[in-house]
Amino acid sequence: MKRCLNFIIILFIAGFLLTSCVGSPRIIQYPVEGSETSLNSPAAEFDPQISDRYIVFASDRRGRQDIYLYDRQQKSLVDLPGLNSLNLIAEAPIISANGQYIAFLGIRGKQSDIYLYNRETRQLRNLTQNLQAEVRNPTMSGEGGIVAFESSVNGQWDILVYNRYGQPLNLPLVPR
Repeated sequence: MKRCLNFIIILFIAGFLLTSCVGSPRIIQYPVEGSETSLNSPAAEFDPQISDRYIVFASDRRGRQDIYLYDRQQKSLVDLPGLNSLNLIAEAPIISANGQYIAFLGIRGKQSDIYLYNRETRQLRNLTQNLQAEVRNPTMSGEGGIVAFESSVNGQWDILVYNRYGQPLNLPLVPR
């Protein structure tokens, strides 16, 4: 009983400290709508990532898992022509700081690849089409010029770094 009471007291103090902090995290609530144009929907939403202005996420709201982009200033979803396809499961999206590039993991059959979408040109590029390995967990530099991800190309999970054109970058193993 004493352990339980101590645990409750610790939770109360932690909750008080967290809620009384200046600049503490807060929940931003967007309305849930049945339409495909809102940020929230009754569908499953996966892997949200935030840049200054945008929230990018994967969702199965159309019966397949696609990438969506929400503009926080305009308070609406952004059209992404040429990004989503019927035969590709999209996961783990990330967006560049300026919102121009979206990188994500795409799975088609048993093949996983890292894709980069340019919002200005509306072009989708498969960065790893020549890599005969499983890939996962993409991330990118702030401006979207460099994409890093995990790859099983050597029989273990290694980190590979590519430029936005799908060319591997040969980085030194030991920092200088």
